[in-house]
Amino acid sequence: MIVAVTGGKGGVGKSTVALNLGAELGGVVVDADLAMADLPRSHGPDLHDVLAGRADAIEAVSSVGDVLMLPCGRTLAGARACDVTEFADAIARVASEYDHVVIDCPAGMAADAGLPLVAADSYVLVTIPRPFALADAVRTKALARRLDAGLCRVVLNRVREDPPVETVERTLGAPVTTLPESTTIADAQRNGCPVATLAPESEAREQFSELGRAVYSCRS
Repeated sequence: MIVAVTGGKGGVGKSTVALNLGAELGGVVVDADLAMADLPRSHGPDLHDVLAGRADAIEAVSSVGDVLMLPCGRTLAGARACDVTEFADAIARVASEYDHVVIDCPAGMAADAGLPLVAADSYVLVTIPRPFALADAVRTKALARRLDAGLCRVVLNRVREDPPVETVERTLGAPVTTLPESTTIADAQRNGCPVATLAPESEAREQFSELGRAVYSCRS
């Protein structure tokens, strides 16, 4: 199963969700933000190298802490050298060796934001309980619909009291998993690890586990 994790503009916690979902599924997390990579990286080959023809996608998968990852480079020269038409084949290559692949999509509505949606079997849409973020999520869903990507789950991130779950479900047309405003999640993010590693008994871990179960049930 290949699942993309996407959102509208940056800052909604998309990369955090992708990292933790990959940990819960025991899959490979692919950092697909070719220009502004945000996930932890290794010292070996990365997605820039794969898309430039310098490395095989399987060779570029490595353990970063407790998570298998295909990281992305962080240089402008590396991004410019990428042949983005090879992206879907690279993801398919990884999926041929691993049961689950989670793609962290670029933020926004640029052309490269659609690449993971084309390659994925389904996607998770991340937003926060703010009107501007929900509007961005609606636009992202419209892009995904044009690319024939199926929405599996919505993640309403950084919620406090009385999150607008029913409104979000009605607006986006998919079940919602809520994630609390949490120092545990923030600490795990700063340490570049999933919540399951830092606080396996926490409320936040249970919410990520529930998300993993929900996404797993969406597999075709």
